[in-house]
Amino acid sequence: MREFTNPPLALAPPVGGLADVVFERAQEDPHHVALGRKDEAGQWRDVTSAEFRDEVLALAKGLLAQGVRFGDRVAIMSRTRYEWTLFDFALWTIGAQVVPLYPTSSADQVFWMLHDAEVTAAVVEHEDHAMTIATVIDRLPRLDRLWQLDAGCVQELYDAGAHLEDDVVHRHRRAVTPDSVATIIYTSGTTGRPKGCVLSHGNFMYEADTVSERWEPVFHSRKGDEASTLLFLPLAHVFGRMVEVAAVRGGVRFGHQPRLDAAALLPDLAAFRPTFILAVPYIFEKVFAAARRKAEKEGKAGPFEKAVEVAVKYADAVEEKAWGIGPGPSAGLRMQHQFFDKLVYAKVRAAMGGRIRNAMSGGSAMDRRLGLFFAGAGVQIYEGYGLTESTAAATANPPERTRFGTVGRPVPGVTVHIAEDGEIWLRGDNVFQGYLNNPKATDETLHDGWLATGDVGQIDEDGYLTITGRKKEILVTSGGKSVSPGVLEERVREHPLIHQCVVVGNDRPFVAALITLDQEAVEHWLAMQNRPRLTAADLVHDPDLEAEVRRAVVAANTLVSQAESIRTFRVLAQPFTEEHGLLTPSLKLKRKAIEKAYASEVDALYEV
Repeated sequence: MREFTNPPLALAPPVGGLADVVFERAQEDPHHVALGRKDEAGQWRDVTSAEFRDEVLALAKGLLAQGVRFGDRVAIMSRTRYEWTLFDFALWTIGAQVVPLYPTSSADQVFWMLHDAEVTAAVVEHEDHAMTIATVIDRLPRLDRLWQLDAGCVQELYDAGAHLEDDVVHRHRRAVTPDSVATIIYTSGTTGRPKGCVLSHGNFMYEADTVSERWEPVFHSRKGDEASTLLFLPLAHVFGRMVEVAAVRGGVRFGHQPRLDAAALLPDLAAFRPTFILAVPYIFEKVFAAARRKAEKEGKAGPFEKAVEVAVKYADAVEEKAWGIGPGPSAGLRMQHQFFDKLVYAKVRAAMGGRIRNAMSGGSAMDRRLGLFFAGAGVQIYEGYGLTESTAAATANPPERTRFGTVGRPVPGVTVHIAEDGEIWLRGDNVFQGYLNNPKATDETLHDGWLATGDVGQIDEDGYLTITGRKKEILVTSGGKSVSPGVLEERVREHPLIHQCVVVGNDRPFVAALITLDQEAVEHWLAMQNRPRLTAADLVHDPDLEAEVRRAVVAANTLVSQAESIRTFRVLAQPFTEEHGLLTPSLKLKRKAIEKAYASEVDALYEV
């Protein structure tokens, strides 16, 4: 199949902007709990629709009093926290355009985005961010206001605007239309300088409302409960931003968690107890790996692996029955599943807060087996696909029929087309307006309303999309063999000791790989063998570890032909990091930068 269209659920909003819903919900149900917010003692407290409305209004007044005007661009550089959402909706209320910056951005990256977007004001989280901007501010003559969250800027702005009448704010709000620009989100820059994606209020409203209506059953732990989610995705990323907007528009209570590490995230999941979460595969991989390590420490590695096998088989049988190609789980399998539910699966669910029965995953591909495991363990993960340019999700697995290993069907109102060269093209009201100040890139990406994604994929007869690679990442060996590295890399990464894998081989005689280790997993592995900790230099030459990595490579090679298989590999002492310019802020590999940084190691792979 070359093309599939999913009919829209409703027309795009004809009037208004993103902030209107804040005032409408407060008017309709002022006592509805809109958000959860941590107090100074670290306890979650409720924020009602009326309270949030009043805070947005007060902040909007302060921004106006400080000179922010309709159409001005204001940057936010912060981790995911309550104040980001507050600023988003206050700025949208007065028609300003938000330019999100990753808190880990370098001074050069910050300069480029602030300069390209002609930003006039910026909000930063703390002193370090302020200093980053200070190093480039002499080259940014338009930037004349800087507010710092940790220095009390919210209260300062409340005070600054206290003298203004409410109607001053509402006159600005009523001037916002669906075509008004809501935000300029810069791409990760895996292949060059980041480009500013211009996204409108209408883009976000259509996307958020469509996802909320179509996937509403997914938001609940059980029928009739109050939907809630903990937002820990970076709000500088379009996925996190869409979750924020959809939660406010859909009346879903949500809280913010600024740290993705397990030490911070797991306690907040336990305290906040969300009914569903939206995450990237990395989070689910970490939850699974932590559960496996815990079982091994307790001497229960065998039962855990058996429980994994049962969960995968159970979910696979359920999927086959849903598609009419199997009878469902057998009586024996159901009994095994019930046994392991108390022993293993309930503990996995408890680690995620206890109430989660559904989750949505995007940002990168999820391994089919991992999705089956979580489904078998009682947490159904609905994988989707999208880009910044499509305002997040363009496809997703529907609530009633998941096809694991795919990214689902087009969301309602979106058409997916596969071009002659296999590239995925998208069309719908969620597609962006173009790149800021970059007509050349816009013309290369938008074709009569079609978004050329740069991704390669296939659509099956039921309209389910499978991503097979990136158009620019296809390797061509010196023998002329085209290789999509993604499938190999994902399979190698399934091994618990492996953190990252980069397949190389462009214009080379064969395919090879650079591999990094999961340090926490390696330390656990050594401890389980009663071996002392090793230095990074010793690890990469350890014969037992090399044998484990080789097993992962051999397993990956079973997926491809001999000409596409990984012939040799190199284990590296250090992981690829954003700090070294080898990962994007959304943790995507910068392949060209990695190959350049490790040019000597790559050359050594091909020495005869």
